[in-house]
Amino acid sequence: MFARLRSDIQCILERDPAARSTWEVLTCYPGLHALMLHRPAHWCWVHGFTWLGRFISHIARWLTGVEIHPGAKIGERVFFDHAMGVVVGETAEIGDGCTIYHGVTLGGTSLYKGTKRHPTIGRDVIIGAGAQVLGGFTVGDGAKIGSNAVVTKPVPAGATAVGNPARIIQADADAKREAAASKMGFSAYGVTQNDDPLSLAMRGLIDNASSQEHQIAMLWQAIGTLAEGRAQGDCVPSDACRDGDFKADKLNELVGK
Repeated sequence: MFARLRSDIQCILERDPAARSTWEVLTCYPGLHALMLHRPAHWCWVHGFTWLGRFISHIARWLTGVEIHPGAKIGERVFFDHAMGVVVGETAEIGDGCTIYHGVTLGGTSLYKGTKRHPTIGRDVIIGAGAQVLGGFTVGDGAKIGSNAVVTKPVPAGATAVGNPARIIQADADAKREAAASKMGFSAYGVTQNDDPLSLAMRGLIDNASSQEHQIAMLWQAIGTLAEGRAQGDCVPSDACRDGDFKADKLNELVGK
């Protein structure tokens, strides 16, 4: 028990730059207190003392502002940062090394008892403040949930889920779109994927701008090659240049269009 407590304290010291000492973490971090109270509550729950488990969790909620159902399974080195307003449902599972910020809900969308109603969170997942993860699906290892995201579908390992409803940022196309949008001074993460005609038009503009930028770069590369060939008195192998004659179709062949 004490070894696990030391591990919990150490993970907070490693992840929170505001934590200055072991004594401060032990006495002033409600997320740690919620975990300490959840463990006896969970023991009571799995050993048939369900009322006592619920009562301990109720006291923990009153003392810490964190509501963890005694049936929830929580791994090691889990850090509830700030913690206030966190809700963890009965069938939720949280893997080792996760960081969960304030206002997060790991909730259910089903009313049927005995079913897996709440999410399973993998190892080393980060869930931003105010995020709502709702349903009996899995969030893969190393995934990130953006602040205020509403997640109702599985999140692959290593992916990022943002927005309401949340969309997954993982594919190369999404990464390129975000890079292009960043150059324009805003983040494409806030653009919903399918539900808003304006956002769809914005996505098209971002893709078009990124494509044009790539084509211009290729044109400059081809023109530089032609200029070098002229300076040396030679023509490039594709015959794209001739004396006094520049052909667009040959240049298109050079750039692969």
